[in-house]
Amino acid sequence: MHTAIDAVDARGLAEFYRRLLGLHYRPGDEPVADAPEDDADWLVLLDAAGRRVLAVQRVDRLEPATWPSDDVPKQMHHDFRVPDVDALERHRRRAEELGATLRLDRTDDDEPLYVLADPAGHPFCLLVAGH
Repeated sequence: MHTAIDAVDARGLAEFYRRLLGLHYRPGDEPVADAPEDDADWLVLLDAAGRRVLAVQRVDRLEPATWPSDDVPKQMHHDFRVPDVDALERHRRRAEELGATLRLDRTDDDEPLYVLADPAGHPFCLLVAGH
């Protein structure tokens, strides 16, 4: 159905992935402009065809993964493919502008990729298609 991911700030992480992946909220999950505080517990993001892609669930506590160290394991991660090295660079910069942090730069490898962490600390990879 979709991948569900935990976050202390469900709205903030949902916004990160909404903007990064070009998704939109399920009807009723959109942010309310004049709400004093958004304490959403469960938000679902859809693709252009209305298919569920990602859900974000609020939790009270979450230790960010420490990858590449296993002190706090990553438990899961997303791989996002891009068509070429130019797109890889563009999407890395965009992810960082949205709040991601770079964990690994492997662009000088035969399989160019970046490992980043989303604002909640979940690692994800950007890699070139076909590699």
